[in-house]
Amino acid sequence: MSKRILVTGAGSGFGKAASVGMAKKGHSVIATTQVSSQVTPLREEAKALSIEKNLRVERLDLTDPYDIAQALTFDIDVLWNNAGMGEAGPVWEIPIDLVRKNFEVNVFLPLQLTQGVVRRWVEQGHKGKVVFTSSMGGLFTPANWGTYVSTKHALESIAEALQQELSSHGIKVQTINPGAYYTGYNETMADNPFRWLDDRRHFTKRADLRRGFDDFFATPQGRMDPTEMIERMIEIVPADEGKFRNVVPKAVEDMLKAHQLAAWENKI
Repeated sequence: MSKRILVTGAGSGFGKAASVGMAKKGHSVIATTQVSSQVTPLREEAKALSIEKNLRVERLDLTDPYDIAQALTFDIDVLWNNAGMGEAGPVWEIPIDLVRKNFEVNVFLPLQLTQGVVRRWVEQGHKGKVVFTSSMGGLFTPANWGTYVSTKHALESIAEALQQELSSHGIKVQTINPGAYYTGYNETMADNPFRWLDDRRHFTKRADLRRGFDDFFATPQGRMDPTEMIERMIEIVPADEGKFRNVVPKAVEDMLKAHQLAAWENKI
């Protein structure tokens, strides 16, 4: 059954590819981008693919209250909160204003949009669905990624609470938890600390941090083909049934389960 789907963060990466894929399958997708310059190219791509009737492209900067107000007028069945940004680096040295910004973009603003959408659904008696793009990092915390993944931990809690609070209204909630797929998102995030990390002031040395990131991205686990995740997103987001939490690939799901079990025996 065709769904009307609002996607945030559809200017690139998973959001863009899955929006195109869902439109090809006949869903009516409102693909939104934070950056105005991404709107026209995506519209032109939709036209070239002959899916312009199913893929509407709009700007939605979550920091702009007028963009939020416009988004709340859209008639949709599914809200996919996919937009996000990431700050990496040692938690004990990262500037606090960057931590606040990461929570604002990844947690507070999506929650604001979600509250507006679900309130409208409840008032109308509409049985919609909210999907959050979380992360494998929403379920464990590797060193030097703590700021970003703490925002995803927060989303996990918000989604779990929403699932319980909205079930009586017929509104469904899901998370999608990608592994470290090679979309450029994680690689860009890994560059972010080097705009503030200073060997003259910080104990964490730039060369050591860079080496750690480079070593991870050099592994197969750090450079996975995103096609698998995109195909799963195209299935998960419009679906009426499915799991609350969706970790991809299966190897990462198994790793996270083992990590969570081991955490009970973790010692200081």
